[in-house]
Amino acid sequence: MKILVLNCGSSSIKYALYDMDTKTVMTSGGAERVGLEGSFVKVKLANGEKKQIMHDIPEHTEGVKFIFSLLTDPKIGVIKDLKEIDAVGHRMVHGGEKFNKSVVLTDEVLKVFEECSDLAPLHNPANLKGVNAVKELLPGLTQVGVFDTAFHQTMPPKAYMYAIPYELYEKYGIRRYGFHGTSHRYVSARACEFLGIKAEGTKMVTCHVGNGGSICAVKDGKCIDTSMGLTPLEGLMMGTRAGDIDGGAVTFIEKKLGLDADGMSNLLNKKSGVAGLTGGKSDMRDVEAAAKEGDDRARLAQDMYFYRIKKYIGAYAAAMGGLDVIVFTAGVGENQIGMRSEVCKDMEFLGVLFDEEKNKVRGEEAVISADDSRVKVVVIPTDEELMIATDTMNLL
Repeated sequence: MKILVLNCGSSSIKYALYDMDTKTVMTSGGAERVGLEGSFVKVKLANGEKKQIMHDIPEHTEGVKFIFSLLTDPKIGVIKDLKEIDAVGHRMVHGGEKFNKSVVLTDEVLKVFEECSDLAPLHNPANLKGVNAVKELLPGLTQVGVFDTAFHQTMPPKAYMYAIPYELYEKYGIRRYGFHGTSHRYVSARACEFLGIKAEGTKMVTCHVGNGGSICAVKDGKCIDTSMGLTPLEGLMMGTRAGDIDGGAVTFIEKKLGLDADGMSNLLNKKSGVAGLTGGKSDMRDVEAAAKEGDDRARLAQDMYFYRIKKYIGAYAAAMGGLDVIVFTAGVGENQIGMRSEVCKDMEFLGVLFDEEKNKVRGEEAVISADDSRVKVVVIPTDEELMIATDTMNLL
C-alpha cells in the first residue's frame, strides 16, 4: 500500500510517499515559495540523493500537480502511474473541538473544518488548498485529515479553559487547543516501546523543541495539559514567537508603538522570541555559537530558552503527581546536546540523574539519563509523516 503525505503551509508544500508494506519512505521533498518569485521544489530520493528543481508555482494546485509529475518522472520518479497511490494523508492544523481523531475527508468534514479557519487563519486555508488540489487532480482518491490539535482533546476543562468571561468560550471557542499533537502522540507511544514499558501508569513529559516548540504532559498515554494555547504563540520561548507574556504587556506595547491587532500579532509571532532578543538570530545553533563567542544577548536568550523548558517540566510533573519519563524531540530537542544538559541540570530532586556521556547523541533514539536514574530521559526523533501515513492506512 502506498500513501502520500501532504503538509500544505501558506507558501510551502511538504510531501512524502510511503510504502506502508515496509513502512519506508520512497521519496520526499517540498515546494517552497509557493505564490512567490523564485519558487522551487527540493526532492530527496530513497538512496539519499537530493535535487533542487526551479519551477514556477503560482498557487497550491500547480504545486501539487508538479509534485505528482515528479513522482512519476522517468528519471527521478518512484512510481509509474498515480493510480498506484492508495490514499493521501494531510496534516491539518486546527480542528477546534470538532475533531479528536483522524478522519476521512468527506464534503461534510471539510465544511466543518472550514468553520475552524478563524482559529488558524494562516494554516487551515492552506491545508484546505492541498485537499482541493488533490481532489481536482485525482478525483475519487481517498483523503484523510490528521489534526495537530486532536491529541490534546483529552485535556480536562481545568487545563484548557482560560479565566476570561465564559461567554467568549461559548461564542468563539476561545480555549487552549495545543499543537504538535501528532508529534507528541508519536514520541510518547514510541518512548514506551523503546523503554519496554506500558503507557498505562506512566507519567511522561514530551518536549517538542524546534523553531516552534511545545511541551505536553502525557499520563496513561493521554494528554492532560500542553503549553501552546488557542494559537501556537503561547508557551515556550521560540525562534520568533514570544511565548508566555503578560496580556497587560501586550496592550502596553500596542499603545506605545501605535500598533493595531495585526501589527501586534506580527511583532509577537515573527519578531520576538530568540530572534527578538538576539537581534535576528532565530536558529539555536547560531545562538549557541554567538554565546560561546561572548555575545551577552545570545547568552541571555539561551538562558531564558532553557529555563522555560525546565519550568514547564516541573509544572507538569506537579500536575501529574510525579514523573517517569522525559522525552526530547524535534530539531533542537534531537540535536542540541547543550540544551538537554542545561534543562536537566539540578533536577535530581525530581529523580533525574543525567549522564553527560550518554547525552552526546544527535538525531537518534537514546537513553541519556544514568542507569540508576528513577526518571528516564530519552531522545526520540519525531516522525509526524509516518504517523499521518499510518492513520491514513488504518482508516482505509
